[in-house]
Amino acid sequence: MTFWEELGSNQVLVSSIVGWTVAQVLKTIIDLSLNKSFSAERLVGSGGMPSSHSATVCALTTSAGLVYGVGSFQFAICFVLASVVMYDAMGVRREAGKQAKLLNLILEQDFFKLDNEAFQQRLKELIGHTPLQVLAGAILGVIVAVVMDGRYA
Repeated sequence: MTFWEELGSNQVLVSSIVGWTVAQVLKTIIDLSLNKSFSAERLVGSGGMPSSHSATVCALTTSAGLVYGVGSFQFAICFVLASVVMYDAMGVRREAGKQAKLLNLILEQDFFKLDNEAFQQRLKELIGHTPLQVLAGAILGVIVAVVMDGRYA
C-alpha cells in the first residue's frame, strides 16, 4: 500500500479532516446568510459557528473510540486533547478576542490616530468561541465520525 493510500484509509484522520471541512463550510454559509456577503476568510479562519476546532477534535476522539475502543490509549489521548482544545476555545482564545475588539474600538478613536502602520491594522477579533459554538462543533464532530464509520449510519 502506498503512503497516500494508507493515509486515505486512516479512518481516524479522515474523520477529523472531514469534521473540520464540514464545520468550515457551515461556518461560511452561516456567515453568508447573516451578513449577506461572502467572506473567503471564513473558509479557513477561526471563530464563529460552529467551532471547527471542536468539530475536528470530537471527530478525532469519536473515531478513535469507534476504531480502537474507549479503553484504548488512543481514545484517552484524543479525549484529553479534545478537552484542552475546547476549554481553550471558550476560555483564553475567547477572552483574547474580546480584548482585540476593545483595542480596535480604542484605536478607531480620533484622538488615537497614529501614523505607524502597525497601529493601522485591526486586531483579529474572531479567535474564540461561545459555549454554544463549541457545543455545536462537538456535536457536528461526533455525527461526522459516526457517519464516516458506517456502522451506525
